[in-house]
Amino acid sequence: MTLSLTADQTRLLHLRAQGLYRPPSTAAPDVAQIVHEVAGLQAQDAAAGMRAVGVRGPGLVVGDVEQARVVARTVVRTWAMRGTLHLVAATDLRALLGLFGPVFLRGDARRRTQLGLDDATCTRAMRLIRDAIAGDGPRTRADLAGRLAADGIPTAGQAIVHLLYYAALSGLICQGLDRDGEPAYVLLDDWVAPASAPPRPQALAGLARRYLAAYGPAGPADLAAWSGLPKPDVHTAWAGIADEVLAVEAAGQPAWLLKDRAGWLDEPPPAQPIVRLLPAFDTYLLGYRDRRLSVAPEYARHIHPGGGILHPTLLVDGRAQGVWRSGRK
Repeated sequence: MTLSLTADQTRLLHLRAQGLYRPPSTAAPDVAQIVHEVAGLQAQDAAAGMRAVGVRGPGLVVGDVEQARVVARTVVRTWAMRGTLHLVAATDLRALLGLFGPVFLRGDARRRTQLGLDDATCTRAMRLIRDAIAGDGPRTRADLAGRLAADGIPTAGQAIVHLLYYAALSGLICQGLDRDGEPAYVLLDDWVAPASAPPRPQALAGLARRYLAAYGPAGPADLAAWSGLPKPDVHTAWAGIADEVLAVEAAGQPAWLLKDRAGWLDEPPPAQPIVRLLPAFDTYLLGYRDRRLSVAPEYARHIHPGGGILHPTLLVDGRAQGVWRSGRK
């Protein structure tokens, strides 16, 4: 018999998996633990990425995130899921790049060609980027664009962005310490200890396991929406953890839960409402194909008006109840 979960039970499981609710007895996590537990936090808006850590770790501040990122180097800001900038745990990075790099770089090939960046040009550009950073230290986008342009590499418009994207997803660079308010790029092997990625089937199963740990109950279509991987990869990933999951009905929809999380359903619910201020682009709202469980359809345009925008959201017991903003006064 399939276990049936109410909408409230499902939202509570999502909140706990995302670190937005922790039972009182739970030890306070550090930055790297938070980022690892949620399998990465979207951070194309760097400030929003830092707030996403803070809302999952009471007491943590911006300085803690930067300490983890540029001193301890336990988290890294680079391109990952959906080809978007994320904060990811350094221990997870090589496996993620091994999965996403080939897929997203193939998907970007046509646009690179339109920008004058054929395979031979990209190979030469990667060598120049490596030499520039190895010789002169961390380089900003403008620094690297100037160096590449001097050697005849197209960098105008979006070309330099696609080259940096190529270099990051190839495992050559990542973002290091900011310089004058701009990200400065470093060689990944100098920044994070080199490590080999696991074989692709094993890595895909690991990704599915990590996804369900951070977003379950959920299904393969949700994994596809969150990761950006093609259907064959998602099928392989899901099949790789078939013995580890429990089929459930979540708010009337088929879903799956890691078996070792089923015990959470036996714990008492929180005594008080769970109120959180989610930052823009928070992964709680990005992790599923359908957001109706967390955002009522009649209010959806206030939260995600289109164009990839997700506004900062007031969340009460896992449901959007408004939007918010901050300002200096």
